Amino acid sequence: MAKWYEHAIIYQIYPKSFQDSNHDGIGDLNGIRQRIPYLKSLGINTVWLNPVFVSPQVDNGYDVSNYFAIDELMGNMADMEKLIADLHDNGIRIVMDFVMNHTSDQHPWFQDAISSPDSIYRDYYIFAGENGQRPNNWGSFFGGSVWEPDPAGTGQSYFHLFDKHMPDLNWHNPEVRHAMLEIAEFWLAKGIDGLRIDAFIHIAKADLRQDYPTPDNNDDVVVAEPFFANLPQVQTWMREFCQQIKEDYPDALLLGEAASANVNLAVDYTAPNRHLMDSVITFRYFTESQDGVDPSFNDQYQPKKLDLANFKLTQAIWQQTLNGISLPTLYWNNHDMARLRTRYATCDEQAKSLAMLMYLQRGLPVIYYGEELGLQDLHFDQLQELGDPTVAAFAKSAAQAGKSEAEIATMVSQTHKLAARGTMPWTEEAGHGFSDHEPWIKGKLVEDTSVAKQEGDANSFLSFYRQLLELKQTPLFEDGAYYLLPTDQRTFVYQRDLADRSAIVAVNMSGETVEIALPESYGKTLLQVGAVNTNENKIQLAPYAGVVLAK
Repeated sequence: MAKWYEHAIIYQIYPKSFQDSNHDGIGDLNGIRQRIPYLKSLGINTVWLNPVFVSPQVDNGYDVSNYFAIDELMGNMADMEKLIADLHDNGIRIVMDFVMNHTSDQHPWFQDAISSPDSIYRDYYIFAGENGQRPNNWGSFFGGSVWEPDPAGTGQSYFHLFDKHMPDLNWHNPEVRHAMLEIAEFWLAKGIDGLRIDAFIHIAKADLRQDYPTPDNNDDVVVAEPFFANLPQVQTWMREFCQQIKEDYPDALLLGEAASANVNLAVDYTAPNRHLMDSVITFRYFTESQDGVDPSFNDQYQPKKLDLANFKLTQAIWQQTLNGISLPTLYWNNHDMARLRTRYATCDEQAKSLAMLMYLQRGLPVIYYGEELGLQDLHFDQLQELGDPTVAAFAKSAAQAGKSEAEIATMVSQTHKLAARGTMPWTEEAGHGFSDHEPWIKGKLVEDTSVAKQEGDANSFLSFYRQLLELKQTPLFEDGAYYLLPTDQRTFVYQRDLADRSAIVAVNMSGETVEIALPESYGKTLLQVGAVNTNENKIQLAPYAGVVLAK
């Protein structure tokens, strides 16, 4: 019997930016409750909330200091319980972000751990080294070393893959594994329908004495990902965690963030006989082209185009490899990357066509809030507002290469993850219906749009996404087989088949008119973007146009 999540259409909400209900410029749980009618009208059936636990907000909620309570910026437990109930009453399920690799340094466990070397919580975290010497040369994802001196002054250091205020948990300790399971089941008992499990691939680390080998053997730190990502112990510990959850809550969705996992690891993580995740989110979908990158300065925040050939190959490999195993997650953007309309789509038509291409494949769509409006990244004039030391390093490099402040600000705004977290524009009035208070995020909207402006417009992004999601929920696009047709690199064409039904999804990914020959005639248009001409078994697509045809 199929599980509910096999037909899930997930809408990711960044709570701080969705709807403010208490006039402080920060979105909250009651604001989300106010917008349930909109969510229902959109055609989604599942909401994924980014973290809402108590947090110092060093990393916008991914630094948790109390897993059993709601951050006061978001509301309180009663508000959360009402949100769960109201979503369920409207036929919408809810998945919560679950941060299991690390906590905040303000968490009582860590505060106790640094209070005394004899603390029972010392072994909840990873302490190593002596005499102030770093145990190895591994680098943090957030810049600098993964090691920070023990505040207790023991001469040891603690391990943090992310910000120094986010110490990693020691999953070798069975008490940690038990505690995290207890937290997960606390929320499932509240009635949530699943967990989006953050950064689970990092819970196991290699021997901490092992430096990452470098050609010069210097003191520079290195992001030594092979030593702290996807190690075999991850599966052992996660199996224990996932099996217990499935035993107690058989219908819970376990959606794992496996950012660097290749397709074979995705099979390991999601094959039913391995008793781990139901599906995983990978960042391996998007290979970016180096064409156009200026080699004279740091490329971290230089805008890059999608490598179409590799993207096409990757999609086919993931679709075919996971066939009969699990459902891939289908997404274009999230809180950790630039928005589709900014990152890859050069115009509105292309953004719609790319959405059609992605979400009608076999798998679980994950729509990032505002994507259905064609939202672009915010623009930041003052880069210090991003609060990211890697931006300062990029800006210095670009300035030395002769780039102006305005050029640097534009590049960073088009690529930085924070620029993708702008407030949802609901209306045309001041504050865009999000809040009557200055919003928490300082960037500026770069387009004049809103839900109110797009409602009732048959040609709007919003209208298109509603049609697209309605089509996605038909049996052919939920359960049909998938086959990528052989076409040149300007186009992406695939076939979906179920019993005697068949459809073709054809997208022109180039800026020139193309003609495609189909294996047979498909005469019924189910959805269309841009100018399309069909003649028996041939389709002519205008630049960036797309079409869904059925027999």
